[in-house]
Amino acid sequence: MKTATSLALAISATTALATSLAPRATLPRVTVRGNAFWAGSERFYIRGVDYQPGGASDAADPLADTTVCTRDIAEFKKLGINTVRIYTIDNSKNHDACMKALADAGIYLALDVNTPKYSIRRDKPAQSYNSVYLQNVFATVDEFQKYDNLLLFFSGNELINNIPTSNTAPYIKAVTRDIKQYIGNRNYRKIPVGYSAADIDDNRLETAHYLNCGTDDERSDFFGFNDYSWCDPSSYKESSWEQKVKDLGNYSIPIFLSEYGCIKPDRKFGEVSTLYSSQMSPVYSGGLVYEYTVEGDTDQQKYGLVKLDSKASVSEQPDFAAFGTALKGAATPSGDGGYKSNLPPSECPGRSTTFLVDGNGLPAIPPKAKAFFKDGAGQGVGLTGTGSQDVGSESPGTATQGSGASTGTGSAGSASTGSDGEGAASGLRAPAFSVASVVCGLVVVVSSVLGGAIIL
Repeated sequence: MKTATSLALAISATTALATSLAPRATLPRVTVRGNAFWAGSERFYIRGVDYQPGGASDAADPLADTTVCTRDIAEFKKLGINTVRIYTIDNSKNHDACMKALADAGIYLALDVNTPKYSIRRDKPAQSYNSVYLQNVFATVDEFQKYDNLLLFFSGNELINNIPTSNTAPYIKAVTRDIKQYIGNRNYRKIPVGYSAADIDDNRLETAHYLNCGTDDERSDFFGFNDYSWCDPSSYKESSWEQKVKDLGNYSIPIFLSEYGCIKPDRKFGEVSTLYSSQMSPVYSGGLVYEYTVEGDTDQQKYGLVKLDSKASVSEQPDFAAFGTALKGAATPSGDGGYKSNLPPSECPGRSTTFLVDGNGLPAIPPKAKAFFKDGAGQGVGLTGTGSQDVGSESPGTATQGSGASTGTGSAGSASTGSDGEGAASGLRAPAFSVASVVCGLVVVVSSVLGGAIIL
């Protein structure tokens, strides 16, 4: 009896260890096909929130602190979201634990590559487009490309916020081109790169077409825009969403709302069911509600879904339940949602009274930045660097169209090398032990301890 009990305990321990070593459920990588996102063979719709505890005034990296991300992921799971957008991260820190926790919760990351000190300035775009800036951008790419639940990179956010600042469009497009070329030359997987446009009607459509015209190397992989035009109570037509769908009906890359959620007069999130309906799915791929935490002044605070009580706890605001209920009640269309697979790129818009861009030329990448394609960007400076915006212009002139095509000459030492469709956070996977070999090995150990008692 004692021998039988020992054997049972040994087998139980073997089973427990084998279970702990078995592969976990994983997230497929998200790719672009036609004007839609795809998770493997399934159409992927962004159902998420914008997430930056501390806001712009106190930029901090929520994925570098496991206490913070653990606190918030528990709330994300209550909402039922599948994506968070983060505007600022510290590329000098390690993000393994929080990215794995997001992946385990079924959540992808949409990441802005810029930080307050390392970004293109609206008033001085040429001066702030330089190798110091691009080094830090590329270091962010290096840090996050290894996570399969990285959904996409934003090359810029609301740089164009009126008519005069539309002259920054060539620099937005150049940064997108440079990131795509860096990803390709470092032999990383294809990670979508695009822009998040401001909620302005003056030139949004021209900006969308400009970023989707020209050669493949300089075209965006998606177009996100911030839209607060649906203010409850409203409708598909009254909000102007119907017209926007018509305007972008033949747009060849994915579109989604990088921010939405009007606060006037109160948020009921009536737009959620329409956003994920068959009226919009042929053109749109979901969106991100602004924003997760209560931040800023009195008006800004109205956007928050939760209020931070401490580093370990939050208080859910009324909008939290309203958004969660709306999201859970908004099923996505079945099948491919009416996506279009073979639409042509946009025609480049000409200069107009609202879009101040002459021609299709882009600034050439600074010569010093080209070395990063082969040698890598090196360590990121994080949030404590001196900044890049006043370094000065280094672009030698106008680039030749097509010059941003990747050649794949670099060596990607830490690249995630699996094919598209493999699981999330593959860079964090435990060694691929064979469960059978572990079981057999433990049986041998047990046999040695118990002698011939288990020989039948």
